[in-house]
Formats: sequence, structure tokens, C-alpha cells
Amino acid sequence: MITSLSSLLRAAETEDIGNPWVNIAIFGGFVAITLVIVFRASRNNKTAADYYAAGRSFTGPQNGTAIAGDYLSAASFLGICGAIAINGYDGFLYSIGFLVAWLVALLLVAELLRNTGRFTMADVLSFRLRQRPVRMAAALATLTVVFFYLLAQMAGAGGLVALLLGVEGAAAQGLVIAVVGGLMILYVLVGGMKGTTWVQIIKAILLIAGAAVMTLWVLAKFGFNLSDLLQGAIDSAGEGGESIIEPGRQYGVSAMSQLNFLSLALALVLGTAGLPHVLMRFYTVPTAKEARRSVVWAIWLIGIFYLFTLVLGYGAAALVGPEVIKAAPGGVNSAAPLLAYELGGTILLGLISAVAFATILAVVAGLTITAAASFAHDIYASVIKHGEVKPDGEVRVARITVVVIGILAIIGGIFANGQNVAFLVALAFAVAASANLPTILYSLFWKRFNTSGALWSMYGGLISCLVLITFSPVVSGKVDPVTGASLSMIKNTDIDFHLIPLENPGLISIPLAFVLGIVGTYLSKEPPHPEKFAEMEVRSLTGAGSEKATVH
Repeated sequence: MITSLSSLLRAAETEDIGNPWVNIAIFGGFVAITLVIVFRASRNNKTAADYYAAGRSFTGPQNGTAIAGDYLSAASFLGICGAIAINGYDGFLYSIGFLVAWLVALLLVAELLRNTGRFTMADVLSFRLRQRPVRMAAALATLTVVFFYLLAQMAGAGGLVALLLGVEGAAAQGLVIAVVGGLMILYVLVGGMKGTTWVQIIKAILLIAGAAVMTLWVLAKFGFNLSDLLQGAIDSAGEGGESIIEPGRQYGVSAMSQLNFLSLALALVLGTAGLPHVLMRFYTVPTAKEARRSVVWAIWLIGIFYLFTLVLGYGAAALVGPEVIKAAPGGVNSAAPLLAYELGGTILLGLISAVAFATILAVVAGLTITAAASFAHDIYASVIKHGEVKPDGEVRVARITVVVIGILAIIGGIFANGQNVAFLVALAFAVAASANLPTILYSLFWKRFNTSGALWSMYGGLISCLVLITFSPVVSGKVDPVTGASLSMIKNTDIDFHLIPLENPGLISIPLAFVLGIVGTYLSKEPPHPEKFAEMEVRSLTGAGSEKATVH
């Protein structure tokens, strides 16, 4: 074991993990196969319903697998494994938060949204409110959430491929991020939602199967004894290693770290039900029953995978070691690939890394088509053109939007490179829970709710969340007490304009958005429309009349 660890450390320091040509070959094979599938799926993309909602042709199990593929992002595989390897129990809290969040989505929004909407979240919000201002606000919130989520995926891509190909320097890693962005644009331009969905299904199967193989391999190393695995992680963690299996290693050091955890937990649990790219998946099935089945399938698949991350994270801590992981080119995000290299050498590393790369490509494709649909359907077609636009014209604008979003994601990903992807995704969850969830719940369940309340809630939640993130240690001023290196997005340690100690703004911005929705509603003189609420309630609960809204 000592020899193996020392060789891994030397490999990490020289940025020479595995065989780059083997990794490139496996990557290339995956990209080639998925591109063939995307091109085949794209042949039926004739209408907006085909491009945005895959013609509503997927079954519940298929869509549930695709939802799992959409949800199990680089944060789930790379970020959480790294967080558990470094911080143990506290890192696993990401897995718990991401999974519990699905109960909120299942019980409160999945079926209701499917029955009420058409292509996007804004379809639901504007059902009983004034169309243009609500659609504009919802579209801006959607684009912001997608941007933060894309930052996480691009940061994961940069770190992963830097590790695998021995890429040195920020410029070379930026080029890697640009290649990922280019592939993402190609997938979405050509395949639309149908092609993207098939890529996500394939990726989910590969990711869960790959994680299962690695989990069994790790357990076999320790005689299928979980206690021995945990003891191995404790031994590798060095002095005070027992803290890796106890609460508080990351979030129990001080009162502020405990507040940080509470804020993170609130964002994770409430964020999923407001994530636009997840909500959009409910429109790809033909009925509300299939939407319900989708979520049940997704919960099972996601839950099983997160159990695997517990073993993989502690396995990386025990077999690779926290110091080796932190020294690798991809930092914390390198834990899972390094574990694969330790277990099965170059070939397993290449296969697992190709799965991780597929994970990033599939998720960014899903995010990009969500952003494109939101801009083209909600802003261009409904606000700018007042609904008077041909479906092919709307799809053309969506494709232009894909290119713009892709370029912005590449630029943002270069700046975010090196950040823990699980943490970056948590920021996206905070924006989603602040800007989207209060308005969704009020629209579905509160008769008195009106347009003013929706705008106060969405803009208030969005702006407060962005301001809190900007003036938090995430952007500036956070320094590693041991090395003195910057841990913020701005790498210069001399630049520090953070005013708020909270790293995740959810604890402030989410309650504020709920309160603003109430205040805006009661301050408005807009009369309530009980008949519209009654129609929406009947449609959302029974599906009656929803076909009129869901068939283009």
C-alpha cells in the first residue's frame, strides 16, 4: 500500500496519471457513439414540442433514468466523492441533501407542473398571472440558475481532463473547457431534448454501473467489512483522523461553520424543486402518471448512487489519501479518478473518467437546452413577439441561444476552474430555491397570490441571492489557513471585498423570497382571480384539460 501511495503521489505531482492516449481513445469512443445517437434522434425534430419536450414520447422509467442522468452531475460523482474523502461525514451531507430534496419535488411539484405547463417553468407561473412580466422574471431566474450550474460542470471538466491528459497551466485547462463547451453546443444544436435525453439515459446507466463496480472493488479490498474501510480512512487521515467519521470536521469547527451548514442544507433540500432543467424533464412524458413514475424511478436510482458515493469517498480517503488528492491537478475533484487508478490502473481510470466526462457532457447539454427553451419560448416568443411566432422560428432562436449560452459557460468555467464542483452546484440550488420555489408553491397553492407577489418574490430572491454570493467568501477573501492560498473565485489573496461570512446565501435569501411574495401580494391593488386559480387547481390535481396546454 505504501509503495502504491508513493507512486500515486509522484504521479499527481508530475501530472501524469494513467496513459493520456488510452484516456483520449475512450473519450473519443464515447463521444462518437453518443453523436451517432444524437444525429439519429434529431431526424424527428420538426416542431417546438419535438425540440423542447422530445415529442412527449418517453416512458416513466426512461424519463426517470434521464432525470437521474441529469441530476447526477459532476458534483455528485467528482465533488461529493472528493468532499467525503477530505471531510468525511460532513462531505456525505451533500449526498443526503441532494436525495432528500427529491421528496419535496415528488410531493409538491412534479405531477402538478406536468399537468399545468407546456415547455417551461414560466408556463406554470404565468397560467393565472400576467404573462409578460412573469415570463420575463422566470426566464431571467432560469438563465441565472443554469449559468451557476454550468460553472460547476465546466470546472469539473477542466480539473478532470487536466488530471487525465497531463495538461499543465491555466491556458491549457481553459482550452479543455472550450472543447467541452463546443461538444455541448453540438449535442444540443443537433439533438434537441430527444438527443439530450438519450445521452442522459446512457450516461446514467454507465455512471451507476461504474460506481457499483468500484464500490464492490473497494469493499473487496477490505473484506466487505465497512468498519475496516472506515478504519483505513482514519489511518490515512493522519493525526486527528477519527474526525473523518464524525460530524463537525468541516461544519462544526465554529458557530459560523454551523450556520454555513444550515444554509447549505436549506438550499440543497429546497433547491431541486426549483431547478428549471429538472422541472423541464417532466414535460417529456405523455401523462401525469408517467411523470409520477419518472420521479419514483429517479429517487431509487439517485438513492442507490449516493450510497455508492459513501463507499467511494471513504475508499479514496483510505486507499489514496487526502494529501495525495489535494496535491493532484484537479484537487478535491480528482478523488474518484485517483481511486479508479489505484484499484484498476490505466484502463479502469480511463473508463471511469470517460463516464465522468460523459456525466459532464450530458448535464451541460440538459442545462443548455433548458436555457435555450426559456429564452426562445418565454422571452422571444411570448414577450417580444407576443406569442405570434412560428414554431420553426422559435426553434431557430433557441439554437442561436444555445451558441451564446455555450460561449458564456466556457468563459465562466475558465474563471471557476479549481473550485469544488459540489459547492458550486450548491450555489445554483440556492438561486433556484430563492428565485423559483416560493413563486411555484404560491402559484399552485395560494388563491390570493398575484403578479405583484410573483415579481417581488422572484426578483427579490434572485437579486438578494446574487448580492449575497458576490459579497461572500466564495468570491473573495477566503484563504487556506495552512498554505495561505486563495480558496475563492478571485485567486489574488490581496483582493477581499467580502462583507457577509455565509458561504451559501440560502439561509437569508430563501426565507426573504417567501416573505417578499407575501408582502408584494398584499401591497398590490390587483384584484384576485379565483376562477383562474380554480381552473389551475383542477388541472394541476386531475390533469383535466391539460392536453390543450401540453400539445403544440
